[in-house]
Amino acid sequence: MALADTLEQLNNLDLSDIDWDRIGVWPIAARAFLCILLAAAIITGSYFFFIEDLNIKLASEVNTEEELRSSFRIKSRQAANLETYKEQMVEMEKSLGALVAQLPSDTEVPGLLEDIDEKGTESNLNIDSIKLAKEKVGEFYVELPINILVRGGYHDLGAFVSGVAGMPRIVTLHDYDISTKDGRLQMSIAGKTYRYKSEGE
Repeated sequence: MALADTLEQLNNLDLSDIDWDRIGVWPIAARAFLCILLAAAIITGSYFFFIEDLNIKLASEVNTEEELRSSFRIKSRQAANLETYKEQMVEMEKSLGALVAQLPSDTEVPGLLEDIDEKGTESNLNIDSIKLAKEKVGEFYVELPINILVRGGYHDLGAFVSGVAGMPRIVTLHDYDISTKDGRLQMSIAGKTYRYKSEGE
């Protein structure tokens, strides 16, 4: 019967008759309703002032966790392959050492020119000239342009180019021009070799 009485009191409640200064003498139903409203207001306010900020912070932390997990997966794969990477580094250093050894020093350039002359002779060519051009200083090396002028047969020219390309020292060939002179082919070709860049340069 108490619940029926409470509902009846709520139905008969007239807001204009409520004395806001004497809440203690209100009917139980009105006081209960007010308590429920206050509790709802407090819960809603708490959510917006505290819990929403915590949810935003939680979402940020979840994103950070995902990024860290992804980073961890990548680094764990790298760590698992560390020995392989070390072996590759050793191989790369050996390869670099072999390539650097192919760069002539200043004192080896005359020998290199002699080797080019020898390749021309082996290919049955007449060497008209081998001239060094002005050096071009790069960031890590010095480029030595060589202008080569030879005469001979078509296959002899091919054998010469192949022989120069197969030399132990690095020589690259560029900008060739083939013409006919005295019934023979004449080839002008620009070679480039490289040497160590000394500290003073």
